[in-house]
Amino acid sequence: MVVQETYFDSNNKIRASKERNEMKFKLASSVKRLILLVVFLTLAMSVLAACGNGTGNEGENGAREGKLQVTTTTGMIADLAREIGGDHVEVVGLMGPGVDPHLYKATQGDIAKLENADVILYGGLHLEGKMTDILVQMAKDRTVVPVTEGIPEDRLRILDEETEDPHVWFDVSLWMLAAEKVRDVLSEADAANKAAYEQNAEAYLKELEELDAYVKEQISSIPEPSRVLVTAHDAFGYFGDAYGMEVVGLQGISTASEYGSKDVMALRDLIVERGIKAVFVESSVSTQSIEAVIEGAKEKGHEVVIGGELFSDAMGAEGTPEGTYIGMVRHNAETIANALK
Repeated sequence: MVVQETYFDSNNKIRASKERNEMKFKLASSVKRLILLVVFLTLAMSVLAACGNGTGNEGENGAREGKLQVTTTTGMIADLAREIGGDHVEVVGLMGPGVDPHLYKATQGDIAKLENADVILYGGLHLEGKMTDILVQMAKDRTVVPVTEGIPEDRLRILDEETEDPHVWFDVSLWMLAAEKVRDVLSEADAANKAAYEQNAEAYLKELEELDAYVKEQISSIPEPSRVLVTAHDAFGYFGDAYGMEVVGLQGISTASEYGSKDVMALRDLIVERGIKAVFVESSVSTQSIEAVIEGAKEKGHEVVIGGELFSDAMGAEGTPEGTYIGMVRHNAETIANALK
């Protein structure tokens, strides 16, 4: 009997010890959660206070002290903002080299970059396709502007009642209007540096005038019968209208449009009938479609080569000449001229 009582007594002590340890663990966990909650609430109140009292990191016209925060969609627009904004802006571009804006989907990181921006610049005319709804939503509480907004409607390529060609940057004279739009947007958002934006824009517009003349010179060196530009998708319509080239694309103005065997055969037959010697691939579009056309022409006894890679919906890599708008356009004009002369 004594043994049994000793056994139960020991068992009760063990159980009591476990219960005390569990209570200590739960108490410690509760304290930790309380501390974390206090820290979180303190930080949240600090942020709200900074936003509410106007003495945090906000400057005149809503711009952060130091630099105006600008987020853009394509690389061409980012380059435009940097040229005109100069040292007074910090530009973040969402779409890098080789990225197709027609098919691009915004990531969580992109949403954060858009929310942190004072100004958002995009192409418009449905260029950004899948991102358009997000950009419209952002416009409710910040400056969101399509750079094509200042281009007169009668200078846009209208494909049908609901579709406008968004590839305006291939006509340098139209991109000059986009530059003026960016100048005005930045000047309004950051009035303190308006003079600098106007001065930068004036200098850049002169460079664009020289670029326009250079492209005309390059294309005029191609014999007229050979001024036929065949590409993967119809991105160069403005280029053809401005500089006197016939442009034929396998796909429509958007790479989201599908192409089929009939499209490949029709383009193949055109190349064979016209004796076209070179076609072009694009940095942001798969080469598969053009390669199918080349193979089809070969089967009909006509040799056609890839005349080079053109930059259509995206610029080249950062740090290269093609990584700027002017460098990209010069590269395209030279590549086309050298292949078709």
